[in-house]
Amino acid sequence: MEKMNKESRPFPPKASGSDTASSAPGHAPANGAVPDQATAGLFRSLDNSLAHTISAASEWMIGQQKPDGHWVGPVASNASMEAEWCLALWFLGLEDHPLRPRLGRALLEMQREDGSWGIYYGSGNGDINATVESYAALRSLGYAADQPELSRAAAWIASKGGLKNIRVFTRYWLALIGEWPWEKTPNLPPEVIWFPNSFVFSIYNFAQWARATLVPLAILSARRPARPLRPQDRLDALFPGGRERFDYELPRRGGRDLWASFFRTTDRGLHWLQSRFLKRNTMREAAIRHMLEWIIRHQDADGGWGGIQPPWVYGLMALHGEDYQFHHPVMAKALSALDDPGWRHDRGDASWIQATNSPVWDTMLALMALHDARAEDRFTPEMDKALGWLLDHQVRVKGDWSIKLPDVEPGGWAFEYANDRYPDTDDTAVALIALSSCRHRPEWQARGVGEAITRGVNWLVAMQSTSGGWGAFDKDNNRALLAKIPFCDFGEALDPPSVDVTAHVLEAFGLLGLPRDMPAIRRGLAYIRAEQAADGAWFGRWGVNYLYGTGAVLPALAAIGEDMTQPYIARACDWLRSRQQDNGGWGESCASYMDIASIGHGQATPSQTAWALMGLIAANRTQDHEAIARGCRFLIDLQRPDGSWDEKEFTGTGFPGYGVGQNIRLDDPALSKRLQQGAELSRAFMLRYDLYRQFFPVMALSRASRLLKAAG
Repeated sequence: MEKMNKESRPFPPKASGSDTASSAPGHAPANGAVPDQATAGLFRSLDNSLAHTISAASEWMIGQQKPDGHWVGPVASNASMEAEWCLALWFLGLEDHPLRPRLGRALLEMQREDGSWGIYYGSGNGDINATVESYAALRSLGYAADQPELSRAAAWIASKGGLKNIRVFTRYWLALIGEWPWEKTPNLPPEVIWFPNSFVFSIYNFAQWARATLVPLAILSARRPARPLRPQDRLDALFPGGRERFDYELPRRGGRDLWASFFRTTDRGLHWLQSRFLKRNTMREAAIRHMLEWIIRHQDADGGWGGIQPPWVYGLMALHGEDYQFHHPVMAKALSALDDPGWRHDRGDASWIQATNSPVWDTMLALMALHDARAEDRFTPEMDKALGWLLDHQVRVKGDWSIKLPDVEPGGWAFEYANDRYPDTDDTAVALIALSSCRHRPEWQARGVGEAITRGVNWLVAMQSTSGGWGAFDKDNNRALLAKIPFCDFGEALDPPSVDVTAHVLEAFGLLGLPRDMPAIRRGLAYIRAEQAADGAWFGRWGVNYLYGTGAVLPALAAIGEDMTQPYIARACDWLRSRQQDNGGWGESCASYMDIASIGHGQATPSQTAWALMGLIAANRTQDHEAIARGCRFLIDLQRPDGSWDEKEFTGTGFPGYGVGQNIRLDDPALSKRLQQGAELSRAFMLRYDLYRQFFPVMALSRASRLLKAAG
């Protein structure tokens, strides 16, 4: 394994003028191409307005900084978050919790005109799962079935085929409130906690988010608890033919799949065993105790689990079912997190509980943006405070990733305020990019920035998967068989390598001056090249979508010193130019994860325009300069008087909904039936990171400004 230490001096000595990441190849024009006369005129026309736009945007960002130096913006997702917390508090016997009516009002604010609730802003259709869960939550609050909002929701649900089409998680929620038989939900035997790591069904072969959710759900599945709604609040309207005639079976996926059929049969067998032999079996009780210990051991410092909503809400209910009282420290901490502003967002008489929080990610992106804007001289104290905050948040303890890598020293960064069990490679790579700007300054060297960077690099090298790419949370998390079990009909069960994460890692290595012939870089580059689509674009796993993937890859290639005149890079640039809109911007809908016609198309947004610009600027082809100038003009004209941009669209990706966690063919005519989702993305989980609208335009415009200066 490649490894670095302080003695090996892995980072090259400071060269004249090379202190900043913005002078490195990934953040500046790559090949010195000079614009033609007409394009140079376009650039010059931007000069004053470009400088003003960057300055105003930087000032706005500084105004959003928290007193301790970090940044964090709201993270929007979908109504299932509020609905599930509302139902969870009912299940816990906390029906009078003051948060519940506020969640109900948030649900009503999010309801679409047709009565449904959707997965992302601007989706053409609502989502059956979010709509059923929201309907159930409002009924638990006492909203009458004939109230207009609820009658419209019930009518919409019926128009989409009713409850037979809901996902596994929604079935679990209905079982918890007495509206669905537990025997008709996928069985999760707690004994899986004992499976060896070499066995395909070990919990450590599931993705981080699936693993942390599976453990408490297995306890609930074994116990089959329910707190039925009041008789007058039952969901009778969703069973128009009567419950006794309703078919509770999971719908079969399209196509013939022997493994899926095998697992469905196995699931029925597990239910039979549980009903007859395993209710209070000694081995089962021991497995549940082991799982409870796992849950308690994995609780985050802020009271949640895994930095995300599902293991937090299911963990609370599982512990409650095992007689953990609300005053127990673990329970008290978990419940108090509902009042934590890091998780909760209040507006008027409504409240939202976020699916996650993003302070570490937001802070490093803010630093990158301000550094690209050359704002150090104007905002030295603010940026130094942020650098210190980021340095202090390096994870120095082992997490689940170490099950496969027991001899590797910790050195990553997590996404959230408190998630030491699950640092991720994407945050770690971008943290290294942010810290690279200060690594030669004596005061930061004295604070250990060099050692922190070395730990981060070593951890990333160890986390590289066999394919040459990087997954987000684990190495080689790619057992596709797991996606076929009935439980895994949600989002993604796996965390295989992705192009965008791999690109960020390579960009970090390049900006740190690591040698291009380093095996990790060579293997990562080979992985990226192998993943390029025929039209030249790259898929975006953690951002929407091909604009994100392509916009991440091109700066990474420039950063590691790749020859940016190669044909495969030209194809990527040509693809970006082909997707530019008449207004100069770029946009891509979340629907692109299922609809081929939506790839590279959608409402133009500040963040996606910036991603495309950064890709074209990294390649710095003369023929792209006009497109770059037009993209800059789009951002300049779109900026608000206070220096910010507005963006309602969701450009962040949680799960595309494929199950296997990676790109798949969209031209399969049976795909929608097999995945049980269309462009509404019923299996997916989409996000809007509020500050993307600011960070990425500042980066793109700042890099364009340097291109303008190079043009003379």
